[in-house]
Amino acid sequence: QVQFVESGGGLVQPGGSLRLSCAASGSIVSINSITFMGWYRQAPGKQRELVATMASGGITNYADSVKGRFIISRDNAKNTVYLQMNSRKPEDTAVYYCNADRVLLGPGRFGYNYWGQGTQVTVSS
Repeated sequence: QVQFVESGGGLVQPGGSLRLSCAASGSIVSINSITFMGWYRQAPGKQRELVATMASGGITNYADSVKGRFIISRDNAKNTVYLQMNSRKPEDTAVYYCNADRVLLGPGRFGYNYWGQGTQVTVSS
């Protein structure tokens, strides 16, 4: 069974920084074999939105609202993806989720569309 577990959420003041982690466990070959790893967020009363993605080759993509402030990265040895969030704004307040779209589980075996349980991030003074 494959699981993705987020951590690192909490309360941060505007302008502050926070780093979220998404750790993969279970029968996963390697986190760098995942086609796309992504971070999403959902604020109260709003739809879930894409924040950042990283392709297996390392190419990253960001929502315009976080470009220049957030950085997605990964540590293959730890099977963990990170989201470094800088210059936080109150509108960044949301539950943050990590997602893996296609996961290599073994030779010729794939699992699809895994989500973590989410971690709450609140930006407030």
